[in-house]
Amino acid sequence: MTDPALLELRDVHVRFRGRRGAVAQAVDGVDLDVRAGEVLALVGESGCGKTTLARTILGLERPVEGEVRFDGSPLEYGNDWLRRYRRKVQMVFQDPTGALNPRQTIYESVAEGLRIQKVPGREEALVAEALSRSGLRPPERFFALFPYEVSGGQRQRVVIAGAMILEPELLVADEPVSSLDASVRGEILQLMLGLVRETGIAILVVTHDLGLAWNIADRVAVMYLGRIVEQGPTEQLLSAPHHPYTKALLSVVPEVERLEQQILEGETPDPTRIPSGCRFHPRCPLVQSGEAARLGIEERCRTEDPAELRSVPGTADGSGHVAACHAVG
Repeated sequence: MTDPALLELRDVHVRFRGRRGAVAQAVDGVDLDVRAGEVLALVGESGCGKTTLARTILGLERPVEGEVRFDGSPLEYGNDWLRRYRRKVQMVFQDPTGALNPRQTIYESVAEGLRIQKVPGREEALVAEALSRSGLRPPERFFALFPYEVSGGQRQRVVIAGAMILEPELLVADEPVSSLDASVRGEILQLMLGLVRETGIAILVVTHDLGLAWNIADRVAVMYLGRIVEQGPTEQLLSAPHHPYTKALLSVVPEVERLEQQILEGETPDPTRIPSGCRFHPRCPLVQSGEAARLGIEERCRTEDPAELRSVPGTADGSGHVAACHAVG
């Protein structure tokens, strides 16, 4: 793709100070682009920093270093600016039950954004159109209902309607189907893809599920301990992953049978104590199996940080398939 990026992150760092003054590197030098009309999946285990990165994109966290730009302009952080920005960038939360006020009707929940943003037009017609577009038809049947009176899948459709009613340019969806029954997950994913086709909106899907990414995303960015460790077109990256972390995540996807299952040992390290060298090396199957030693890179894995994303060998120039691993290149 050569189109200018709608969203650009350049060397973004987000840190938190914990107990006893320890500093957690939640996001540690991330470069990322999202283009209009594409679906980008941000994938990684819990604790890898992907939700913090999503909050940073929404303006809820402010980088201590680096810059976030939207439509060519850097994010500002005054209240009036953020209110205008959030008309362009909306969030779909993991748990639709928690995202909706149980004391508000579905009509009130969807109309709330219109009122906050002072959007002109006939409110009832706009709410009906948003509900209908989200698959809740006839929309008037849902106006007076409360969240507890509809199913989980319908609640998530209400959340999507409330976001899309403002006609945003970017939707940030944090685990949008993980709390839903398997029977309705596909319906919600198809709804989101339909919105991309109909409106040209960009969607950043935050998920731990590479299987979901394969079904919905144009590109995938894999995150580990605050960094992007592999990134590329979905089919290319998931058909031929190069980073050991991506391979391990993909090996436990039920639909993938050609990869030997790799169970990563231990939890993601504490972000206040990032390992030296490659931050993945304490859990890396290449190091643990002796393959890194055979390749002559084990010492580099333990001492040298592969911070730079390098083009994966054998891919076409400009394909965008890159990985941060000493075994690449």
